[in-house]
Amino acid sequence: MKKIIPVEEGDYYLTPEGYRCFTEQYHLKRGYCCQSGCRHCPFGYNKKTNSM
Repeated sequence: MKKIIPVEEGDYYLTPEGYRCFTEQYHLKRGYCCQSGCRHCPFGYNKKTNSM
């Protein structure tokens, strides 16, 4: 079961389209890569090559 991480100020921002975009700060708190190609992934995942 995955741990629920409470969302705090600075964990995300809203894009011009209105989507929530998680920041590097949030990803580091979460502690793992979800392999979704997140814009601010600090783990180095590349969605095009499916590798870190």
